[in-house]
Amino acid sequence: MTIKSVIKTAALALTVALPLAGVASANGSFVNVQQYGINNGAGGAQTGWFNDMTIYQDGWSNTAIATQDGNFNSTAVGQTGWNNGASASSYGSGNVTGIAQMGGNNSADTFQWGNGNAVGVIQVGNGHSANTTQVGHGNVAVIVQH
Repeated sequence: MTIKSVIKTAALALTVALPLAGVASANGSFVNVQQYGINNGAGGAQTGWFNDMTIYQDGWSNTAIATQDGNFNSTAVGQTGWNNGASASSYGSGNVTGIAQMGGNNSADTFQWGNGNAVGVIQVGNGHSANTTQVGHGNVAVIVQH
């Protein structure tokens, strides 16, 4: 699989995950969790207004935790495979987080503090680890591991 096809696959996985049903909303915020398989766990917390959060997991023993504190933040986590873990935290406004993991034993931790930050993590295969921290405004980080 080329890096271009990996990115296309990850983008497609997140695109498919975003419009699925099973939603909750308050103060204009939106939470959507979809899980298939066994032993998957997901948790999400939001304070503020107009935040969006989508978690999609397919496989077994995957975990995802997302926290958003502020306004107009978006987080999408898509995982397929086994024993993947994702943690996404955004504090501020207008932050965007996307995590896509396919395979097994991958972990991704993202932390954003400020406004207008964006981070994307794409991991395909087994045993990858990614950790990002962004503090300030207008930061962009992308991690791709294959």
